[in-house]
Amino acid sequence: MRLIRIITRFLRPYAGLVVGVVVFQLVQAIANLLLPSLNADIIDNGIAKGDIGRILTIGAIMLGGTLVQIAAAIAAVWFGAGAAMRLGRDMRERIFVRVAEFSEREVGRFGAPSLITRTTNDVQQIQMLVFMFMALIISAPITAIGGIIMALQQDVGLSWLMAVAVPVLLVVIGFIVVRMVPQFRRMQSRIDSVNRILREQLTGIRVIRAFVRERHEAERFAVANAELADTALRVGRLFAIVFPLVMLMMNGTSVAVLWFGAAGVDAGTTQIGALTAFLQYLIQILMAVMMAVMMSMMVPRAAVAAERIGEVLDTESSVVPPSAPVKELSGEGSVEFRDVEFRYPGAEEPVLSGISFRARPGTTTAIIGSTGSGKTTLVGLVPRLFDATGGAVLIDGVDVREIDPDLLWGRVGLVPQRAYLFSGTVASNLRFGKPDATDEELWAALRTAQAEDFVRAMPEGLDSPIAQGGTNVSGGQRQRLAIARALVKRAPVLVFDDSFSALDTATDARLRAALAVAEADVTRIVVAQRVSTILDADEILVVDDGRIVARGTHEELLESSETYREIVDSQLRVDEEAA
Repeated sequence: MRLIRIITRFLRPYAGLVVGVVVFQLVQAIANLLLPSLNADIIDNGIAKGDIGRILTIGAIMLGGTLVQIAAAIAAVWFGAGAAMRLGRDMRERIFVRVAEFSEREVGRFGAPSLITRTTNDVQQIQMLVFMFMALIISAPITAIGGIIMALQQDVGLSWLMAVAVPVLLVVIGFIVVRMVPQFRRMQSRIDSVNRILREQLTGIRVIRAFVRERHEAERFAVANAELADTALRVGRLFAIVFPLVMLMMNGTSVAVLWFGAAGVDAGTTQIGALTAFLQYLIQILMAVMMAVMMSMMVPRAAVAAERIGEVLDTESSVVPPSAPVKELSGEGSVEFRDVEFRYPGAEEPVLSGISFRARPGTTTAIIGSTGSGKTTLVGLVPRLFDATGGAVLIDGVDVREIDPDLLWGRVGLVPQRAYLFSGTVASNLRFGKPDATDEELWAALRTAQAEDFVRAMPEGLDSPIAQGGTNVSGGQRQRLAIARALVKRAPVLVFDDSFSALDTATDARLRAALAVAEADVTRIVVAQRVSTILDADEILVVDDGRIVARGTHEELLESSETYREIVDSQLRVDEEAA
């Protein structure tokens, strides 16, 4: 069972804490089992005979046993909580590390909302199960077995009541537990749905308001929320049935013990103290069974959570680190594609095929094409966001799949299509790729990215706060800060994935001119939608349907490529209409 494997795997480093829990739970159970026998002795040999000394002596022993029981219970919970919390911490850390290793393919397969739920709610389910097991369940079998032995010593004639009550309790609660398993699985799935919808709405709040879709989105969230609530209610109703049934069983069994035990007391074959002790032991046994079964009600949901966590931990990234990585590159940052193909798993047609070109240091290689032609996929192969399924991508003559990942990522500065900033300050975002960068380096990068003016205008300059996602700055400012972040890194290869789309043409032109001076010796690969952005590129690659259909300078392509002319003409018409 995957749940047991995961718990064993993450608890193994804390075997000492687990042993401590077992020892203290054993002490607690033994002390608890001795109390009914001592109580019977007080009744039969102290109260019945009027022996005050025996009452005081046994009473003192019972008080000492109670104190030992309390101390052992506190220690067991302390050790159990420590083990459970450390297990949860390690599990979350391991999931985080594994997700960080994923390529975009694996992240897309699971989805961000599901990965968040698996890292938080699913881990919490397993953590709670382990804590409850440590705090309560380890003592349950000890109490049940010890209670049976001690009860038989008090009155063998009533033992048939245990043989009836325990199996009936197991059958009743077991039936309810079986009904809960599919409900728990459905609940985790619906938590994913609520997280996904809420994340979409928070991220796209501007779009929702712009299109006046608040009511529609509220209804969509209400449906997902109602489905989760309905599933939780069904689980709650099953839980609500359990307690009345358990209390009915326990009270019914108590009445039966007193009913049948009264005949023995009347006949003189059973002492009142022994009957009282037998009843207490029977209740302890049923309570132990009830705790075990109640814990088993947590197992189905934790088992579902373990399956979901196991899926993440067992998924290997499609971007595999090399077994014998290249630790040094002697070149200056040349990038070469050799007959590259990329195909998604199960796809009939490749996204890219036959891609071959070389980008040299000190030059700008531009990539242009229609939406969905594969431009972003193409440049994503350079920093190994995913791996080519055919051919090879090389940096300085070495296949990127053979380069040490840290070395590769240190050689490539990427400005993604969606400019994303992290919560913090301007400086903390710019230092993302180079933590030891000086303020002078930051200002130099901002100057090149045409972002110096608005950053200096901020109240705190480089220390000005940035909200998560950069939502407190405009789209153009966010894009320029993302460009500056890549420039601070001082990588020999710069990849701009449609990174100038939010800039006006004047700012775009100034930024490109500044780049040509500040990054003159760097290999620049630029994906663009606007022809004006790539007019001065040393080589322009025209991509259509995943293939390079033309290449050359702007002037050469105007003469030789019908596809490029169509792109240019379409943008000129748009500009004329706008004018």
